[in-house]
Amino acid sequence: MTNGSNNIKHIISPLARQTLLDGDLTRPVAGRRPIRLLPWLQVVKIGGRSIMDRGADAILPVVEELRSLLPEHRLLILTGAGIRARHLYGVGLDLGLPVGSLAPLAASEAGQNGHILASLLAPEGVSYVEHPTIASQLAIHLSAARAVVGSAFPPYHHHEFPTSRIPPHRADTGAFLVADALGAAGLTIVEDVDGVFTVDPNGPDAASAQLLRETSAAELAKSDATLPFDRALVDVMLNARHLQHVQIVNGLARGRLTAALRGEHVGTIVRTGAAQT
Repeated sequence: MTNGSNNIKHIISPLARQTLLDGDLTRPVAGRRPIRLLPWLQVVKIGGRSIMDRGADAILPVVEELRSLLPEHRLLILTGAGIRARHLYGVGLDLGLPVGSLAPLAASEAGQNGHILASLLAPEGVSYVEHPTIASQLAIHLSAARAVVGSAFPPYHHHEFPTSRIPPHRADTGAFLVADALGAAGLTIVEDVDGVFTVDPNGPDAASAQLLRETSAAELAKSDATLPFDRALVDVMLNARHLQHVQIVNGLARGRLTAALRGEHVGTIVRTGAAQT
């Protein structure tokens, strides 16, 4: 019987028997900007509570605007969760469910909103796809249609985040993670306000609220002001690799989304931590 160990081929690597947490070893590669996978892609996140929960009066104009944009752009449209997710959080917390069980429950509503939006865009060949398809087959779907729809919730599922009783990483964070990982051309977050304000424009101090036409994730990290997106998104933006900014626009104002995708400044632009090219 021959000794097969003499036939083993070894690959010489500085990472052999080392840890990928060693910065000295990973810096030569991790310090480089990754390849943009889909540099022609525009990602649009549609708010669940701010747009989808408002019904036909808010949804149908946004759908018409998205439809008119299809000849100009290839879109990944991601939907968030709304009031039904908040109800799920309330019931789940009363039952003592852990945060890792609440996340997929809320994500299910984001998916329901996505199915609604995709159904309204079905005449244009637009369909809803799940997270695994976005991860591995998005390019082929966008070669067959100008847009696809998916859930904006990140697929953390039952992962436990110990800092919160409700999932801290929700739809805005998920949309940014996808857009940045794909090296997309941009991310536009569609809400029901004109952008980021100094104070809550719908709160008791609304009279003193001033719109911030431009700010940065670093500046927002120092502020405790109410934001129109997930607070966790600020930390994620600070570690961006591709997206240098995100624009938040008012989806209830017709034409704002179209203008944003054409490169116009019509909301609040939030600069990320990605290096300038």
